[in-house]
Amino acid sequence: MTNRTLVIVNTTGRQGASLARVASAVGYDVRAHITTKLSEKDGAIAKELRELQNIEVIEGSLEDDKLISKLFVGARRAFINTISWGDEVAIGKALANAAKKAGVQHYVYSSMPDHAVFKKGWPSLPLWSCKFTVENYIRQIGLPATFVYAGIYNNNFTSLPYPLFCMKLQADGSFLWTAPFHPDKPLPWLDAEHDVGPAVIQILKDGPQKWSGHRIGLAYQLLTPRQVCEAFARGLRRPCSYKRGPITVEVPIPSGYRSQLEGIEQLFGKYEAPYFGPDIQAPEEALRLWEGYRGMEEYAREVFPLEEAANGLTWMQ
Repeated sequence: MTNRTLVIVNTTGRQGASLARVASAVGYDVRAHITTKLSEKDGAIAKELRELQNIEVIEGSLEDDKLISKLFVGARRAFINTISWGDEVAIGKALANAAKKAGVQHYVYSSMPDHAVFKKGWPSLPLWSCKFTVENYIRQIGLPATFVYAGIYNNNFTSLPYPLFCMKLQADGSFLWTAPFHPDKPLPWLDAEHDVGPAVIQILKDGPQKWSGHRIGLAYQLLTPRQVCEAFARGLRRPCSYKRGPITVEVPIPSGYRSQLEGIEQLFGKYEAPYFGPDIQAPEEALRLWEGYRGMEEYAREVFPLEEAANGLTWMQ
């Protein structure tokens, strides 16, 4: 590997941070972009990145054309996971244009489907459809790219009163998860912090000759909501149950996320649509990339209590 430079965009996110840790350890020269706002919010991760070997941290807004124009210079590989910190489509297109101009040879883009293109009446999820638009643009400009579709993060679960993935602590010490998903319909799950890095490293190692233009469902377990709760019960050694019901919003949520939640309730609750759409299968390809994944029971036993404690909760004591 003569050119070892790997550009990562949104390196304080779970996907980007996972890749940065692994890439640094195996000898890549990581050019890790973080935004100013995110570096303030996720200070511990930004601090960790600066302390890792082989990492250059670049901080600034992706709406800064000068920053984007310099980001990929001299690099041959890149991993991009944008979030809704501005016009995500415009940012996604600008990043792709800059990567192509710089001669990036393998561009791994974290995409998601737009279900509205698969079946009449299925809604677009606003935080996903913009990624799908950018994916199509990347294809149109001929940038050698692979598209990873992340499953539901194990790490979404919390006992704090956030919508959709709240494992609500009950008076008897048990947990209750209420969501609109069918209790017996499998959903794809991913421990992003643990498993994105090794999987993407393998994609980069295989190169565009194997993966260019390909969509990969990055999920390691297909579990129904009931099975998720069974895994939590085994991991935590306390009862956990699932109840199908509407999404409730009890705390302030970011702009645009309410529309996303409404779309999720329709798409996966009412229509029971396949999570990745009809054409992407999981977990077979993900397992061929990386077999050492962290499953839901292990996550519940070893990680969930630590994350809860970091949020100031004490139920595990």
